[in-house]
Amino acid sequence: MDYLWVKWLHVLSSTLLFGTGLGIAFFTWMAHRTGDAAHIARTARVTVIADSVFTAPAVLVQFATGAWMVHRLGIPYSTFWVGAAVALFFFVGACWLPVVWLQMRARDLARDAVARGEALSPGYHRVMRWWFVLGWPAFLGVMAIFALMVLKPTAP
Repeated sequence: MDYLWVKWLHVLSSTLLFGTGLGIAFFTWMAHRTGDAAHIARTARVTVIADSVFTAPAVLVQFATGAWMVHRLGIPYSTFWVGAAVALFFFVGACWLPVVWLQMRARDLARDAVARGEALSPGYHRVMRWWFVLGWPAFLGVMAIFALMVLKPTAP
């Protein structure tokens, strides 16, 4: 496959990954702030779908195209910016996977509250605190990966 096409896929998937992640976080947080269990349940249902349809495939494309380009260009993984980007990629994934589970759990807890005609449970609020805590390092990690890809710094 032509290098420029793979690079285009890499940039496109990074844009999709970042944009979808930011959009999901924004809509999830805004719904959460309403305190309206029905609104939260509806929003979380859609954001979980968006993670499955957009974010997860973008993660796979990112990894595959990045590894292909590093191999094709003969850049060692010990190169600072490459190694740091790969380490951050796995760090972000370690934050993102629990966040996806937390989104599904928040959706289910909000849906259950609606079905029972009750307020959101303390368990829901605990889940959302963890969602928020894990979301920030993932977001900042993606920002750092973008910086590494563009600036390609040498070791500090």
